[in-house]
Amino acid sequence: GALYSRKFTIDGEQISLQVQDTPFVSLEEDTDTICCQEQINRSIYWADGFVFVYSITDYESFRLLRPLHQHLRRIHPHANIPLLLMANKGDLLRARQVSSKEGLQLAGELGGTYCEVSARESCEGVHEAFQQLCQELSRSCSSCNGEKRRGLHLVRPKSPNMQDLKRRLKQALTSKGKSATAL
Repeated sequence: GALYSRKFTIDGEQISLQVQDTPFVSLEEDTDTICCQEQINRSIYWADGFVFVYSITDYESFRLLRPLHQHLRRIHPHANIPLLLMANKGDLLRARQVSSKEGLQLAGELGGTYCEVSARESCEGVHEAFQQLCQELSRSCSSCNGEKRRGLHLVRPKSPNMQDLKRRLKQALTSKGKSATAL
């Protein structure tokens, strides 16, 4: 699961967006209970909003969303956290296994918004969906009178790339210091 960070402006306000990609969620065999790594639980603790992505060509990815939402609710039972249900691969209509109607129905059931995109054909739909979620987050945060909706339970995960860069920089500085001392 990679951590992606971007800064952009919405309604004149600078927003810092961090997206934690949390792969490898699956259903336990013959049940509707999810198997997930501890990384997903950490992401759920610090997140201010959620994007549930499924493929319209893979019914199993869609079937996973209800149990994942139930898991989220066990961690944050009373929080009003914005949710976006994103149906991907909208360009593969011939291989469709999940209808738009099913996606809209699930989004309504989970209390979220719905969009159908094709990340392959155009990133604009994905961009607009994230922008809509950020606007919703901005509205919910402004109603908190400047206070954070909830305290952080766990430290936000760091990007593995940033950790690697810090380690390399430290090694480079240490080796330069040794070289200078040797002279």
